[in-house]
Amino acid sequence: QVRLVESGGGSVQAGESLRLTCGTSGISISWYCTAWFRQVPGKEREGVAAIDFAGSQTLYGWFVKGRFAVSRDDDQNTQYLEMTGLTPDDTGMYFCAAKGESVPCMEWEDAKDFIYWGQGTQVTVSS
Repeated sequence: QVRLVESGGGSVQAGESLRLTCGTSGISISWYCTAWFRQVPGKEREGVAAIDFAGSQTLYGWFVKGRFAVSRDDDQNTQYLEMTGLTPDDTGMYFCAAKGESVPCMEWEDAKDFIYWGQGTQVTVSS
């Protein structure tokens, strides 16, 4: 059974930083495109960042503007999202996700192409 578990969310002030972690079991993420999405009530999930299998490339949503960094440790089967310069617009539930094995990260911002999802971790940024 595939399981993704996010952690590291919390409540911070604008300008502060958070590091999200996604632990994975049941698959070896080195063979998967993995990503972070976020969602606020009433809106669709929005792609934040993705990293292709074997860490061959990293991809970011337009709004990231150099503030976030996605990475992963394939040996630990864990991916990370380092977020700096947080603003209230970054508030939302953050999810980690993975596509099918060996499916590349093309069109990664489309959430429907991801088949494995975690339960999410809440990030709240106050001004």
